Amino acid sequence: MIIATCTRYTCGGYGRGMVNRNIVENAIAAIQQNVRELQNAVDIDWNIYASDIRSRRFIERTLHVIIEACIDIAHHIISDEGFREPVTYRDAFVVLNENGILPDHELPAFEKIAMFRNLLVHYYEKVDDEIVYGIFKNNLHDIERFIGYVLKYIEKA
Repeated sequence: MIIATCTRYTCGGYGRGMVNRNIVENAIAAIQQNVRELQNAVDIDWNIYASDIRSRRFIERTLHVIIEACIDIAHHIISDEGFREPVTYRDAFVVLNENGILPDHELPAFEKIAMFRNLLVHYYEKVDDEIVYGIFKNNLHDIERFIGYVLKYIEKA
């Protein structure tokens, strides 16, 4: 899911002053659905993942879609709140941290999410199957925590 957000070049510039909750909540719902689909893929163990290209592509693509939606949410908040413009996808999480949305102790996990996205998109041929499988089995909670921080923030906004 790609969220159309305002930038300093569109919608009258940064800092419209209020995050559009509907956009963020719809993106969160899509992320949660994709996370559930991965969690429900209990039939995909390492042997199936390693030998079945459709299973690998399902996991890789679903993780990619989830991460893109997280980054889109970050950019939406940054744009609507008038925070400084991030220079990279990874920096989008730094900007949220700088503005109190993501706590310091969580920032490294979210930066790794952006780095993993870049690996999937730009160095596809070098993606380590063990890393992807490990994220699929062990790191979906990072996404759930990101959602929690975003929801906490928009509740206050």
